[in-house]
Amino acid sequence: MEKEKINQFIMINGKFFPEMMIEDVKKKLESLDESKESMLMATEWKNPTVAFLFAFFLGVLGVDRFWLGETGLGIAKFITCGGAGIWTLIDWFTAMNRAKKYNYNKLMMNF
Repeated sequence: MEKEKINQFIMINGKFFPEMMIEDVKKKLESLDESKESMLMATEWKNPTVAFLFAFFLGVLGVDRFWLGETGLGIAKFITCGGAGIWTLIDWFTAMNRAKKYNYNKLMMNF
């Protein structure tokens, strides 16, 4: 992938990835072949703000965990009513980072 396109991708989608991993994302994009480039541009990334809103308003039900594909943890969180509220409180502070890590792992595994 061309350097200009990489920089454009990072400007548009950088907020969806952990800041400390941006260099790894750039390296991955540099090695990306053109056949996967259009698929990358069409990929929808999980928005960290939406993850926080799910955790804040629906965290007791585990919706934030289900949304990030953590079905087992979502069920456990639902059954325990958010770990009696403690787990929900912790997820308020970690939901955004978990969404960014989800996106990072998605990029590294699928492209």
